[in-house]
Amino acid sequence: MGDGVSRANTRPVETVGLTGGIASGKSTVSRRLAELGAVVIDADAIARDLQKPGQRGLTAIRGHFGESVIDPTTGELLREELARVVFNDELQLETLNGMIHPMVREETARLIEQAAPGSVIVFDMPLLVETGQHADMDQVLVVEAPLEERVRRMVTDRGMDPEHARRRIAAQATDEQRLAAATTVFDNSGSVEDLLSQVDTWWRQQGE
Repeated sequence: MGDGVSRANTRPVETVGLTGGIASGKSTVSRRLAELGAVVIDADAIARDLQKPGQRGLTAIRGHFGESVIDPTTGELLREELARVVFNDELQLETLNGMIHPMVREETARLIEQAAPGSVIVFDMPLLVETGQHADMDQVLVVEAPLEERVRRMVTDRGMDPEHARRRIAAQATDEQRLAAATTVFDNSGSVEDLLSQVDTWWRQQGE
């Protein structure tokens, strides 16, 4: 698996960043890697947990964005309301990321310490390149799919308006930026089976 890096407890691990634009198929790759034995740390899932009622992420969001993004009945975050604010205002998006990303990194560090010696730790991070964290990884896996196919998935599978879908894509790193950071690219322009086959091949190569 390579020399990996040494953590505070001196246990070597291989760190792998996994990223891809929205609707690229990254979640499919992440699930497969977990099935194959990787320790997958899902930054999105950590962020969602931080934004639950009573958690510090939601407290920070409420303090900046106000009660309009909070459900008055349940106290839960109104994600679509927040999305409408931040994806139409670059400064607000930067503010939100500045709140949540440091919290995610802290929780990630805790999870790393719990991993078994010699583990392959996969950081499932949609904003891996945007936050510059790809530079800290031993390898970077990028899942790619054609723009129009990604828009189609967001409209068909998630019920998004096409224009909103395109704005969500535009708010992330460009394909060129992700590819520049990649050590391996998974092409998801074909079938799910083809994508999984690429992942399986990569995993076998790690043991050689």
